[in-house]
Order: sequence, then structure tokens, then C-alpha cells
Amino acid sequence: MSSQPEHPTLLIPGPIEFDDAVLQSMSHYSESHVGPGFVNTFGETLSMTRKLFQTTASDAQPFILSGSGTLGWDIVAANLVEPGENVLVLSTGYFGDGFADCFKAYGANVDVLKGSAVGTRPQIPEIEKALKSKKYKVITVTHVDTSTGVLSELKEFTKAVNGASPDTLVIVDGVCSVACEEIAFDEWKLDGVVTASQKAIGCPAGLSISMFSGRAIAAVNARKTPATAYFANIKNWMPIMQNYEAKKPSYFATPSPQLIHALHTALTQILAKPLSERFSRHKEVSDQIKKAVADLGLKQVASSPEDQAHAMTAIYLPESISPPDILPKLAKSGVVFAGGIHKEIASKYVRFGHMGVSVTDPKRTDIQKAINALKDGLSELGYQKA
Repeated sequence: MSSQPEHPTLLIPGPIEFDDAVLQSMSHYSESHVGPGFVNTFGETLSMTRKLFQTTASDAQPFILSGSGTLGWDIVAANLVEPGENVLVLSTGYFGDGFADCFKAYGANVDVLKGSAVGTRPQIPEIEKALKSKKYKVITVTHVDTSTGVLSELKEFTKAVNGASPDTLVIVDGVCSVACEEIAFDEWKLDGVVTASQKAIGCPAGLSISMFSGRAIAAVNARKTPATAYFANIKNWMPIMQNYEAKKPSYFATPSPQLIHALHTALTQILAKPLSERFSRHKEVSDQIKKAVADLGLKQVASSPEDQAHAMTAIYLPESISPPDILPKLAKSGVVFAGGIHKEIASKYVRFGHMGVSVTDPKRTDIQKAINALKDGLSELGYQKA
């Protein structure tokens, strides 16, 4: 039995439900951020992050900073691109568009490539054509856009980028994919992945977690102009991260010892089993949910199976029902879904997050509880499958 107080089951696309041991780690007594105990914990956490991203490259560098997932965008935009350089952003929803806005704030020339309609993604031939049209310093892709539930394929995408424009850095927004969708950093030749603590990693919000390749770090060091950021400046953080991983105290800005302890616990749990099993389990549960949605006669925002994320499902509601109708019904059943946030369809759909312990802990009944609540709520509102 969980030691947590009774509460509605949180099944939004992050924050997610947390394991008891992770939450208990947050209650660690106060300690110095440069003391031997914390330095050892932080060093181990950085090393485990390499395993999570599946990298053994000695020149790859992890960063764990206090901040939200959005801080990852600033780290990329402030460090890898100089004012006036070209960036190609592949957008599958709200968060791809947000990444583009972040680049613009740092003076980049930004082109946005979208799918043919909401719920689709740009296709490789279009991407190759765009890359050959001009020289892009960086291309970014949102692995899972939580506004639409669209999953972007990475392996063949990266091959295509390297073929069409080998000097372009490949950056992945993995906020809603790391720890539930496969990311093979070395094998797929990625240059950067940014994520956050509160989604599939299963740690409370407050940590920006990223990995950059040696090629990306070299691009930072080769800048002609200084990065226009201070806290998000990779050069300020690089020696700090390297020292901590080497178990040496170091200081630039104060980390959160309690959050680092929680992340250490979460990563220890994740890495106790092969990552392939974790990815497979998320896919299995995702398939179960998507079948239940189809059985209800409902459609997903991501219409093609190959474009559907395994971390969440964005579900179109019947025409007669809106999010403000169904969400309170779910809440009465002890389940919390999220409303829509994509501006073109926000009033037409809800979002069901399914990642982390709600999926991997066999003792939990979160998923079936949510499916039943959705079915009952729609029925109460007068919906019947046609």
C-alpha cells in the first residue's frame, strides 16, 4: 500500500504520479551542496543520466540544472545558435511552436516546418528539401508533443538529416519522451536531447536534464560571439558538471539537493531493469488505451498509428461534449485528465497521460480505473457509440 495520502490519480501528460521512495527521498535532511555526501549523490546521478540516454561517448556531456523543461530550450537557443544563424524547427504542436519562439528571442532566423494538418508530422522528403534549401546550424524536433500526442520518429529522421546536411546539429525536445520512448543517443547520432524531471522519469518538477554531444560542445566553444545568457550558459556549467561527476565539489549556482536525491532514486529504479523492458511496457499499455478509445468510438488527434505517442493519448471528444463537461465527471471518479491546449482544437479534446509508475508498477490499477472513468463519464453525459 502507498504511504501517500488519498488523492485523485493524476493522469495528465506531466507531472505524473510518483513512487513512494522517490517522494521520501525529497525529505532528505538539509546538507551542503558542496559536502561529500551530496557530491557523491550528484556524481552518481549524472553518470546514471548517461545510461538513461544510452550514451557511452566520453565527449558527451550531461547537465542537470534547477529549472523546468523549458529551460532546456534556452540552453539550446542561447548556446548553440548565434544571432542571424538559421534554425529549422519541426513542429507537431504547441511545444514545437514554443521552441521556435525561444530561438527567435535569441536572434536566430527561424523556419518552422509543420505536418499537413493538426495531428500529423513533417515527412522526411519535406525535411530533406528544406535542409537542402539553405544552411541550417540546428534542426529541432519535438519527440512527443504533449499538445497533440504526436510521436516523431528519430532514427530514420536523423539518418536523413545527416545525409542532406551533415553539419546541421540535431536537437531533440524529449521532455515527454525520455524514459518511456526509446532514445539511443549514440546510435542515432543525436547532438542534444533536453528533458525534465516530472514526466516519465518520475521525479517532482524542478529539474532541467539534458545531454549534448561532443560536436554540440565544440559548436559552443567555436562561437564568434558570447552566449547571451548567464544561468543558461553551458560554459558556466560545464566544469561544474564535470567536477560533480568526478566526485569533486564545485559551485556556480546552488542546485536543489532534495530534488537531486529524488532523481537519484528515480534513476536507480529505472535502471534496475533493461530499458528495453520499460519501453516495451509503455507501448503495451499505450496499445491497450488506444484500443479502449477506439472501442468507445472515439478518435485520436494523432490519426496515424505510427504517429501516436506511447506516453499519452490526445482524445477527440464527441461533438456534443466539451472538456468542461467530462473533466469534472472524471474528477468525481478520482481521475485527473488534462484539457486541450492546441489553439486550433483546444475545445474538442482531452489528454490522457500514461507513463511512469502508473504504467510500470503492477500493483497499481491507475490505467484501468481511468478507462472505466472515461467510459462512465461519457455515458453519464448521454454519449452512446454510434
